[in-house]
Amino acid sequence: MHKVDLQPDPTEATAIEARRNREKQRQSRIFNARYRKMGVDLEGLKSQVEERKLREEAEKRRDEAFDADRVQYDKIAQMLEEEEQQRKKRLHQELVDFQQQKQQPPTRREWDIHDPEAVRKGHPARVSDDDPRCGPSSLQRFAGEDLNHAVKQKLLKEKNRQELEDQRAEREKALADRKYAGEYLGGQERIELDLRALELALLEDECRRAKAMAIADFNRNQAAEVVEKHRLAQQREQDDNNTEIYNHLTGNLLTENPDVAKSLIGPHRMVPYCWKGMSPEQLEAIRRMQKEQCKENQRLRQERQQLEAEWDRQRHLAARAGMVMEEQEQDFRLQLRKSLDAYNRELAEAQKTNLRYLEKEVYSNPPTAQYHLQFNTSSR
Repeated sequence: MHKVDLQPDPTEATAIEARRNREKQRQSRIFNARYRKMGVDLEGLKSQVEERKLREEAEKRRDEAFDADRVQYDKIAQMLEEEEQQRKKRLHQELVDFQQQKQQPPTRREWDIHDPEAVRKGHPARVSDDDPRCGPSSLQRFAGEDLNHAVKQKLLKEKNRQELEDQRAEREKALADRKYAGEYLGGQERIELDLRALELALLEDECRRAKAMAIADFNRNQAAEVVEKHRLAQQREQDDNNTEIYNHLTGNLLTENPDVAKSLIGPHRMVPYCWKGMSPEQLEAIRRMQKEQCKENQRLRQERQQLEAEWDRQRHLAARAGMVMEEQEQDFRLQLRKSLDAYNRELAEAQKTNLRYLEKEVYSNPPTAQYHLQFNTSSR
């Protein structure tokens, strides 16, 4: 018989090729540990990565915009805070200057009572014809006369001029600050700064009005205090005269009264030029106190010596106990080391015996390379 070359069936060839392709795809999936164990969807993961990148980029742009807004708002807040601090500093400095200039301790009503230099700074009953202490009965100064009227008017005008200059400088500075803020900021920020500047201007006007009212009240109080001071000066002069007469009649100048030598600074202080010496009772009290202090010092020295002796004894006992404990610890470490060495030798012998057993009895027929090559050749 003659051999006839039969043409293969196209359908069968197509089916065989499809099975081969499916087998290759199956092998690629099975032999890849990542796909076999996790079942990763690369397209889904890529889309998720792209979405996450887009989301992170949008969040980054939003955060940058927020950061820029925060920086701008922080600058505005810092400018407003600095302006508020400067205003408070100016008000505080004005208050301090006013207290230093107008509210010194010598200008207080009760200063003549608490003045430590009152006796040294005292004046005689009459200095000259223009002495303000001279009343109407002296016929040297009459009511309605003011010899320093021109000087007072000049000082008042100078003060008013200085206050007007300060107000003008503050107003110019406020206008310059508002102009700078208006040029630097725009839109809503400029409106907020204008409202803030208006509020600060209103507060400054209220402070200025309160300051003016306080100054007016202070001037009225000063005028009332001057009138009251004149009246009290006359009354005090009369009282001083009566007191001086009484002190001359009942004084201790020529007596040896020990109470005269007591100082007003403290009960243990004495006035040197009035002190007549210590009394026998005081001398006896000093000697008695010295004897008691000697006895107390001797008792303290004895207690200190006993305490030091006790501490020395305790230190000696502690040192002996430490030496004993150290010797015991060394003995214990030596015994422990010997027991560990014996145990390690036993473990080494057991391990060697186990290795000899595995090499001679268990692993007597090791597999060859041909045995391992027969795996992972098919997906079935």
